[in-house]
Amino acid sequence: MKNYLTSSFKKTAAVAARSLLPRKPHHAQWMITRKCNYRCRGCNVWKEQDDRELPAEDIKRGLDILKDLGIAEIVISGGNPLMRKDAEEIIEHASRLFVTTVYDNGSMATKKIEALRSVDFVAISIDSLDPEKNDYIKGVPGAWKTAVETVETLHNEGINVAVTPTISQMNIHEIVDITNYFSQKGIPLWYCLYSFDMMSDANQLFRIGKMNDEFVITDNQAMIKLCDDLKEMKKKDHNILITNKLLKAIRDLYQSDKRTWNCRALDNFLVVDHLGRIAGCHVHKFASSVFDLPKIWKSEEFNSLRKTYRECKQCTYLCYIFYSLHGSPYGNLTLARDQWKNARFLLKKNNSKSLNSAKPQ
Repeated sequence: MKNYLTSSFKKTAAVAARSLLPRKPHHAQWMITRKCNYRCRGCNVWKEQDDRELPAEDIKRGLDILKDLGIAEIVISGGNPLMRKDAEEIIEHASRLFVTTVYDNGSMATKKIEALRSVDFVAISIDSLDPEKNDYIKGVPGAWKTAVETVETLHNEGINVAVTPTISQMNIHEIVDITNYFSQKGIPLWYCLYSFDMMSDANQLFRIGKMNDEFVITDNQAMIKLCDDLKEMKKKDHNILITNKLLKAIRDLYQSDKRTWNCRALDNFLVVDHLGRIAGCHVHKFASSVFDLPKIWKSEEFNSLRKTYRECKQCTYLCYIFYSLHGSPYGNLTLARDQWKNARFLLKKNNSKSLNSAKPQ
C-alpha cells in the first residue's frame, strides 16, 4: 500500500505542477482508433473506418512526449478505443502520466474492465432514458440496456464511471431527467453538445459528423432554460460536472448568438488521431506528427496556426469550448475553485485502490 500511495502522490503532484505551467498545453485528446462498433446517427466515424493504427509502443512514446510538453489531462477516444486488443497496455501507460479519461459507448467497458481499473474516469454515452429512442440514436438495438448495465457494473466495481449525454434537439427536454436519474444513483455526469463539422477538407485531421437536422438545436429558449436549470441544480448536486463559466458561455451563445470565448487550440489543448497526426482540433487539417512536437511547438508555423484557431468560429464542440475557457493556469485555478468538491471521486478511487493493494494476495 505504501508503494501505491507514493506512486499516486507523485502522479498527483506532477499533474498539478504541469497544470500550472504557463504557455503550455494542458489537455490532449488522442483518438487511438477509427474503428467503431456502433452506428450513431449524429456521427460519421463508423461510415469512414480505417484499419490503420499506430502500434502501442509508438503511442506510449507519443504519450511521453505529451507529458514532457506539459499535458496534464488526456482523453482516450476513437472510434471506440476499447476495440483495440492492446488497449490495456496503452491505457495503463497513460494512467501513470495523466489524469486519464476513457470513452466508451457502453458496449466494451465490461469486457475490458481490468484495463479500466487504473483510469480516473470512464465516460459512457447515454442520450435518453427511453430505451427505444436511445437505441435509435446509437443505431444499435439493445444499446440502452447494455450501457446502463455497464454503468452499474463499473460503479459497483469501484471504477469512476460518468454518464455523458450529448445534448441535441432530440433530447434537450430530457437532460434534467437524465441528470437526476443517474445522479441519484451516485453517478456523475458531464455533457456533450451536438455539433458537426462545418468544413470538408481532404486533410482534415478527423471527420466526425455532418449536419443532421434531427439533432441541430433549434429551440434556443429550451437551451437557455437548460443552462439555468443545471446551474441551479449544481448548487445542491455535486455529481453535475460542468462549470458555471461553461454554462454561461453556452447560454450567451443561444441567447444572443455571440461567442464569448476565443478558441485556444494549440495553446491550451491539442488533438491526436489514430495515425499520430496532430492538430489544434479535429476540424482543421493536420499540422504535424506528435513525434515532431518538441521541435515545432514554439515555431512560427504553429504561432500562425494559433492565430487561425483563435479566429475560427466553425464549431460548438463543448470539449473545445471548455478547454478554451479553462485550459490556462488561471483557468485551471478557476476550474479547481468551481469543482473542488468533486475531488472526492478521485480521492475515493485512490482510497479504494490503496485498500485493495493492502489485501493479502
